[in-house]
Amino acid sequence: MLSLWQIICVSILTAIFMEGVAWFTHKYIMHGFLWFLHKSHHTNHNHTLEVNDIFAVIFSVQSMVMIIVGITYPKWNILLALGIGISLYGIMYAIFHDILTHNRIPFIKIKVKNAYLKRIVRAHGVHHRSHKKNDSEAYGFLYAPKKYDKNN
Repeated sequence: MLSLWQIICVSILTAIFMEGVAWFTHKYIMHGFLWFLHKSHHTNHNHTLEVNDIFAVIFSVQSMVMIIVGITYPKWNILLALGIGISLYGIMYAIFHDILTHNRIPFIKIKVKNAYLKRIVRAHGVHHRSHKKNDSEAYGFLYAPKKYDKNN
């Protein structure tokens, strides 16, 4: 059983680790055998929801189940920590990807001024230049290499 301090540490480490999971999932699964779900995200449309949103549901349900099991069975509270970490990543993803990058929530307008956040937005823009399964780059969501700086 983890202490509160350990739960906090595992949650933070899980949130950080999720960027690697998201990169791998995005490159090899979303742009791989589940492209038929993800391609809606690479298609111009004027509706709020897209088939690709099923991935958010999958990660959310996984996180909720882990949190519920971790709370219900204290000996399994590592699942609570992992579920919280996945949720933290999901919140950051929603803010940076859905709000800052794609403006999917019309009543929230945020002007990006921070250089790193601009790099994330620019990298995702590069990713969306392609509407094809195998012709993309920049698969990360919260990490963008320096090559996506405006000056490069």
